[in-house]
Amino acid sequence: MIGQGSYGKTLFAAAAAAALNVAIAVSAVGAEAPKQVAETPKQHDARMKWFREARFGLFLHWGVYSVPAGEWQGKTNYAEWFLEETKMPVSQYEKYAEQFNPVKFDAEAWVRMAKDAGMKYIVITSKHHDGFGMFRSDLTDWCIKSTPFQRDPLKELADACRKAGIKLCFYHSIMDWHHPDWGQRRAWNDKAPATPPDMDRYTAYMKGQLKELLTRYGPIGILWFDGQWESPWTHDRGVDLYNYVRSLQPKIIINNRVGKAAPGAGDERIGDYGTPEQEIPATGFGPGVDWESCMTMNDHWGYNKNDKNWKSTQTLVRNLVDCASKGGNYLLNIGPTAEGEFPQASVERLAEIGKWMKANSESIYGTSASPFNKLPWGRCTKKETASGATLYLHVFDWPTDGKLLVPGLHNAVGSARLLADGRKLKTSTMPDGVTIDVPAQAPDTIDTVIVLKVKGKTLNIDPFLPSQASDGSMTLWATDASIHASGGATPHLETIDGVSSIGYWVNADAWIDWQFKMSKPGRFDVVATIATVAPGKCEIALGDKKLTADLPNTGSYRKFETVTFGQIEVTQSGPCSLTIKPVAGQWEAMNIRSIVLKPVK
Repeated sequence: MIGQGSYGKTLFAAAAAAALNVAIAVSAVGAEAPKQVAETPKQHDARMKWFREARFGLFLHWGVYSVPAGEWQGKTNYAEWFLEETKMPVSQYEKYAEQFNPVKFDAEAWVRMAKDAGMKYIVITSKHHDGFGMFRSDLTDWCIKSTPFQRDPLKELADACRKAGIKLCFYHSIMDWHHPDWGQRRAWNDKAPATPPDMDRYTAYMKGQLKELLTRYGPIGILWFDGQWESPWTHDRGVDLYNYVRSLQPKIIINNRVGKAAPGAGDERIGDYGTPEQEIPATGFGPGVDWESCMTMNDHWGYNKNDKNWKSTQTLVRNLVDCASKGGNYLLNIGPTAEGEFPQASVERLAEIGKWMKANSESIYGTSASPFNKLPWGRCTKKETASGATLYLHVFDWPTDGKLLVPGLHNAVGSARLLADGRKLKTSTMPDGVTIDVPAQAPDTIDTVIVLKVKGKTLNIDPFLPSQASDGSMTLWATDASIHASGGATPHLETIDGVSSIGYWVNADAWIDWQFKMSKPGRFDVVATIATVAPGKCEIALGDKKLTADLPNTGSYRKFETVTFGQIEVTQSGPCSLTIKPVAGQWEAMNIRSIVLKPVK
């Protein structure tokens, strides 16, 4: 785990607005809060240009925590949070530095593997929460110079990245469990003095280390902050740190974990882009809001020798495509060993991703979000031209009948071809979209990309509406719902145990609805998959029919159960809308994954 997880959609929008020099709210004491360094929208876009084009980066969590390799006193689930989770005395933890000697570290090999995988930037931990610096700092001995290794891995990576044309970026923790002046000092820091911590002194120390990082290693692409959530760190300190970093390297990009909300500013935070963690937002975050999903390749950020739960190459490639199709980047993590090597399973997956990227990178780099609200068979990325658009159709689920329908597309088609081998494909314009004749078998079972060039300066696309399955059932997923609120907080999508749901539904004035097509009317059981902690009531409306449903207590917001709300009748075919609204005075928060309409036999 890097930090506290992802931030909400409103935060991302606020971060983007702040980056365009929107004034930050006035502090609670009446004085105007410091402002993020000013720039015009044009300057901001120029600074973010390479990030928006790159789409794919490598995250590296590397430090002395790789020495115990996730294991201590019979437990095997530790990684980069080892010091905090074990509550090991700092004096004992420091002994791992004496064992950290990554003699197999080869910066050029690391960079070559990243580049061959199609990655455009590398983010490495210059300092994680344990305070250990992976560089030769003049300000502390708690860094790489206290190890037998003695070399500077960041200097070697900087040189290798420069040669390869890869952007080098630094992750740097604001929180520091080792430093005695971090304001929330740990009880197990047995090396801390009796005097209280001093945040001004700590901030000066952190700025000193950041100056070393930003003046010794050449241009840095991103400063990736983390650990800002603890109480000693404030909004004003975050703005000041943002401005300080930009004063050293004006073109650098800074993520939205540099600071907290201004007092009274709701979700408004600072920074240049959002950082959802271990999840991909279900719908992206709209034009003008930059974001990047950071995710592990297995279950840990730092090296854990017992963690064999590696994601498949198919999952990793499709995650990359999913991010790009929603206008975001994919930052894929590896935890190197204490000897300085990538685990073999990650090496293999990088090579396999690289094979796919070699044939299909055109559909990733420099693309923008899909113009389709949903596609039943995969994803879409886009590039616009003066005369039309190039749509890259990423087909995950290959059609069995040799016909791929691009639903709702009404633009004239210029051409269609397979991206990997250039094979031309025949298209037909139909009332419900464009049909492409495709080979009987998928050329690439991970993701076959079709390049569809369409004419017209404006894309003419009808929204995709889910339709009934062959058995007459209709499944409405949380990711397809529209979320509304007339006042108060708005529920939002979250991911629990790898499945999306609508959560944080505490506002009784909020409601959700789905639009879909019904071809087989009739009477249906309304079956929901929900999680609640108290009984409540909601109203379900389908056309002019309504149903009041009782919500049971499932025992936890993470414990989902399938319940039947009752029956409802659909009398006509065609477009339909199903709405769920709280019953006034009888509402309790509900998480919902799906609604299924099951035909009553």
